[in-house]
Amino acid sequence: MNTGQSIELARNYVTLSNNHDLVQIERLFAADATYYSAYFGEYKGSSAIHAMMVNFFGRFPDAHWEVTGYRGIENNGVEFAFTMTGMDASSGEQVKRQGLERIYFTPEGLIRHIAVYKPGDFPKLD
Repeated sequence: MNTGQSIELARNYVTLSNNHDLVQIERLFAADATYYSAYFGEYKGSSAIHAMMVNFFGRFPDAHWEVTGYRGIENNGVEFAFTMTGMDASSGEQVKRQGLERIYFTPEGLIRHIAVYKPGDFPKLD
């Protein structure tokens, strides 16, 4: 897989996330995928990741991500900074979060790992 293909896969993931299309998002993950979020914890396996996303979109029914640019990184990965906005249904408060996301793909184009970091906690690439 080349960098352009990885970036297009990442763009598609963000578009589906902005459309809250959980059926299509679930199909993007490898069965043994992992997900780490500095905001929401760690999840192992596509079923656990999907359950987390169902809960997330229930809590933030109007969640939307703005991404300014994507860049290819090692190991079929893509990195991008984002701003997520949405109303927290549990508190009624408007939320605005920034962060850095890294998505790594299998050679077949499935998501094998996602890592989401808070500002100030961005790790260096190996």
